[in-house]
Amino acid sequence: MTGYILRRILMMLPTLLGITLLVFAVSRIAPGSPAESSRSLDGAWEADRAAEVLRARRELYGLDGSLPRQYVRWLGRVVRLDFGDSIRLQRPVRQVLAERLPVTILLNALAFVVIYAVSLPLGVWQAGHCGRWSERLSSLGLILLWSLPTIWVGQLLIGFFCGPTHWQWFPPAGLSSVQAEGWPFFTWLADRLWHLVLPVACLSYTGLAYLTQQVRGGTLETLGRDYIRTAWAKGLSRRQVMYRHALRNGLLPLITLTAGLLAALISGSVIIESIFSIPGMGRLAFEAVTARDYNVIMAVATLAGLLNLAGLLLADIAYALADPRVRFSGGYE
Repeated sequence: MTGYILRRILMMLPTLLGITLLVFAVSRIAPGSPAESSRSLDGAWEADRAAEVLRARRELYGLDGSLPRQYVRWLGRVVRLDFGDSIRLQRPVRQVLAERLPVTILLNALAFVVIYAVSLPLGVWQAGHCGRWSERLSSLGLILLWSLPTIWVGQLLIGFFCGPTHWQWFPPAGLSSVQAEGWPFFTWLADRLWHLVLPVACLSYTGLAYLTQQVRGGTLETLGRDYIRTAWAKGLSRRQVMYRHALRNGLLPLITLTAGLLAALISGSVIIESIFSIPGMGRLAFEAVTARDYNVIMAVATLAGLLNLAGLLLADIAYALADPRVRFSGGYE
């Protein structure tokens, strides 16, 4: 297993290098430059100093020299986790990411737990009641839920549950109340979870609908196997047959879906954090794009690619642990 993991990590390195190259190329293809965009923030420059200031700023942002030289210099800093300074915030990007990344990880981890906690039993229930009107109605509801745009659902939740017009149950924005810092830990934790109810619900409903249908399909496929008929013949209860035998053997394809689900959650954080004003990495990326903060944009894109690769690696490891027949070179033994 150790050799398998090491080989998978070595295979990730060319992909990660390609991600950094793509991120750098897109940032340079975009019109304008950080030096030119920051120039507009200072007002008009004196004509005799314009070239000197522009040259100094190009050197400050690492834009002097040829493109290959700029890329090698930037890649060397990325290896040391040095993404430069934010043009908009005037702070090191590494410090900004250290503040924003835990918020995004918390939001996505809660959504991940909600998705699996609901979709696994619901998918098994649908498989056990396949063909009945209740199963068809729930499947239709999940399809409709999956088709709803996230930005519309987020605004709808804020309108119905965060204002005086209908029900003022949840706060419309932020992570904590203003005075929460001085509260006891459990009171602070309850307030934090209270603020995250709507963002987590908005972030998880599409993944929940999709994964439920996958669990349903995988469980239905295993219900026709010989060992399931043997389990019925032995007199096992429906719960034992469905969860201990059908679901357990139908979970292997879902491991592969986990990596794609993680990538979808990370990309969806941009919309959710912007709607609910959550100071996470997604909102940071949105603000950086609007302000053309190139260093932050490149750092967030590189980090998002790294997180996606980590998700794929974890899925491969989990698949190898769940099915010992999986090997790196030969697929199955």
